[in-house]
Amino acid sequence: MALVASTTSLAKRLLLGRPFRSDRLKHTLLPKRIALPVFASDALSSVAYAPDEILLTLSIAGAAAYVYSPWVTLAVAVVMVTVVASYRQNVHAYPSGGGDYEVATVNLGPRAGIGVASALLVDYILTVAVSVSSGVSNLGSVVPWVAENKVGVAIAAVVVLSALNLRGLRESGNAFAVPTYLFIVVIVGMILTGLFRLYVLGDDLQAPSAGLVIAAEEDHLTSFGFAFLLLRTFSSGCAALTGVEAISNGVPAFKPPKSKNAATTLMLLGGIAVVMLVGMISLARATHLQFVENPALQIVSGPVNYVQKTVTTQLAETVFGAGSIMLYVVGAVTAMILFLAANTAFNGFPVLGSILAQDRFLPRQLHTRGDRLAFSNGILFLAVAAIVLIVAFHAEVTKLIQLYIVGVFVSFTLSQAGMIRHWNRLLQTQRDPERRRRMIRSRAINTFGMVLTGAVLVIVLITKFLLGAWIAITMMLVIYGLMVAIQRHYTRVAEELKPTDERPVLPSRNHAVVLVSKVHMPTLRAVAYAQATRPDTLTAVTVNVDDKDTRNIQEEWERRQVPVPLTVVDSPYREITRPIIDYVKSVRRSSPRDVVTVFVPEYVVGRWWENLLHNQSALRIKGRLLFEPGVMVTSVPWQLRSSQDRDLERLDRDLSRAPARGPRNRGDDEIAEPVDGEDGQS
Repeated sequence: MALVASTTSLAKRLLLGRPFRSDRLKHTLLPKRIALPVFASDALSSVAYAPDEILLTLSIAGAAAYVYSPWVTLAVAVVMVTVVASYRQNVHAYPSGGGDYEVATVNLGPRAGIGVASALLVDYILTVAVSVSSGVSNLGSVVPWVAENKVGVAIAAVVVLSALNLRGLRESGNAFAVPTYLFIVVIVGMILTGLFRLYVLGDDLQAPSAGLVIAAEEDHLTSFGFAFLLLRTFSSGCAALTGVEAISNGVPAFKPPKSKNAATTLMLLGGIAVVMLVGMISLARATHLQFVENPALQIVSGPVNYVQKTVTTQLAETVFGAGSIMLYVVGAVTAMILFLAANTAFNGFPVLGSILAQDRFLPRQLHTRGDRLAFSNGILFLAVAAIVLIVAFHAEVTKLIQLYIVGVFVSFTLSQAGMIRHWNRLLQTQRDPERRRRMIRSRAINTFGMVLTGAVLVIVLITKFLLGAWIAITMMLVIYGLMVAIQRHYTRVAEELKPTDERPVLPSRNHAVVLVSKVHMPTLRAVAYAQATRPDTLTAVTVNVDDKDTRNIQEEWERRQVPVPLTVVDSPYREITRPIIDYVKSVRRSSPRDVVTVFVPEYVVGRWWENLLHNQSALRIKGRLLFEPGVMVTSVPWQLRSSQDRDLERLDRDLSRAPARGPRNRGDDEIAEPVDGEDGQS
């Protein structure tokens, strides 16, 4: 056991680094320049897959439908600006980090809060799965090996992201800052270069897919059917809004003034994301780029064995040329930002999980910070859940995207409804004209945000329900039910454990029972310790599963003149656990106010495999006795030589690392000299 603990500790230190003291938490807070890549990478990275989703959805109606892509993008940009403006009100009003969950709980009630929380938890999991899968797709566009092994690469990316976040928030922020800013510079540079070549130099830029002949999947879309297709395209493009809510959940991670810095980061996020998304779609339209949902069926005429590349890769090839260094730079930084976009969820999910655990809606382990002051359990849970989705959907972005954004728009809508009630409550008591004007303006922003996000939510549910949104809704309902059940359990246990005014009733008598398998040193120590507790009665018990062994135990017991009676319990079916349980019950049955203390000798071993050879019966017996009322179980450890050797090795290592000391003070000899009995025998 000691070896396992030592090996695990070493691996943990190599992976995570040395633990931080709790008072170092303030040193992990983020300035705006680091908070932007930490919390905004998800929304910024959406320009790598939102244009793909807009174009491939329109391709269902044929290449002519691409003319509507700028208008769909403009509608998405309006929603983005509205949501950012609305959340700026949220972070000022609720800077504690509860985000949408806190807003909904305080203003709409606990049930609404749980609904928002379940939606956000599902959306965070999908954020990791979608972002990493999209990153693999973009990287696979320039590295064929990645495309052939995308599930394995995606899983490896999630594992690496988990390790970085387990090392602590500040360290992960520093690691992600350079790639995020590099992505912004490269994509904006690509857009500006392309537009400059088109409209200033007059170059005739044609995307690699410009000459393809595309057939519509649906040739006879009616006006209603085409309107439905446009709404579905808009709902897919709204994936660009995911990640905005993470900043409102992460306000406590900002440096003071927290609310102001979070609001500024939100504004920067919205501005950059809108510019990049609009720029990408504009450049795609100008270069006649085509991107279809089903290349094998929709591409009627084109190159032999045509492989469809992502929109970002096609634009990079168009602007910088096939085989150019910049093409690979764009592919690399796009894949990197998509991998790192999952970091938004790795920061938002654990914080939200911690708040929910504090409110007793999730297991309390999620509220505990790890060695590096990160919420380690939440990070690990998120990683496992995302890997399950990646494997289940084979890292296919088009399949995963259908589950996406339902949760985030549920939280958007309920959060804005909560903020409206928040401002109404404050306006009832506020008399200062200037403050009232600010509150009325904020309420108007949140009202417009609620109407818009509510409309988008309805569109998403209608257009994506049968395509996979029902899976996300089912996940939300399951998580909602689990949180309600966990909260009820914690409440019931708290009521059950609440102290009463009555004084505890002392037990009438204490009956001690020492379990005996052999007459050896662990047994004799357990007997001695049981005697030291001065019980009212003391009995040693052995189970007769073999007559010869039992006679040997009795003879040795009498020969050593152990001053405790030995009781032999027959076991005709060679069981050990059941006869002991029955015996303990019989001891206590005569007087319910009596207690029985069972002393169990156990070996302390130094090697992991030794646990497989020892203590198995003891573990089974203890596990059963713990369910018996009025029974106390006491383990009496006996350190085997292997465990002592491990302790000596650890002591030698500690001494070798210790700095050289000066002249020895008086009393050092007393500390250094071994004491009789330190070998584990008393």
